[in-house]
Amino acid sequence: MPVDLAGSCRCGAVAFTIASHTPHPFMRCYCGICRKLAGGGGYAVNIMGVTETLAIRGEDRTKEIRIRVDGAPSRMRRRFCAECGSALWGWHPDWPELTHPFASAIDTDLPVPPSRFHMMLDFKAPWVEPEIRDGDESFARYPDQSIEDWHRSRSLWVA
Repeated sequence: MPVDLAGSCRCGAVAFTIASHTPHPFMRCYCGICRKLAGGGGYAVNIMGVTETLAIRGEDRTKEIRIRVDGAPSRMRRRFCAECGSALWGWHPDWPELTHPFASAIDTDLPVPPSRFHMMLDFKAPWVEPEIRDGDESFARYPDQSIEDWHRSRSLWVA
């Protein structure tokens, strides 16, 4: 049974729930998009949720944005609270069954991951010093494993 997660924006205009098989917030993305949109520590952390379970209160108070990448709009659609600007989740049409809430928007206590991925390090800000610990893995661009594979390979997949 997947874990039910509850999340919200800072001002309370938007709240949501979503079920997740992968609740460990392990992947820190240092790309310019994540860093600028939601990365207070120079990175952002996404969790993978099941789209069909996403329930939203205050959806009319959200704003969807699509970042321009190489001159064209990214296919990734990101949702924010239109009132306070809190980053809430991302969704990509190539994987419509998945919605990726930002860990920072989740109010449910999340489990501490046994290790972490640090990805897109080629794009980190010069002031960012990644806190890479024993057992963590670092990637200049994308990691070798998906969110699902990482959880399954560590017996952390919640069925």
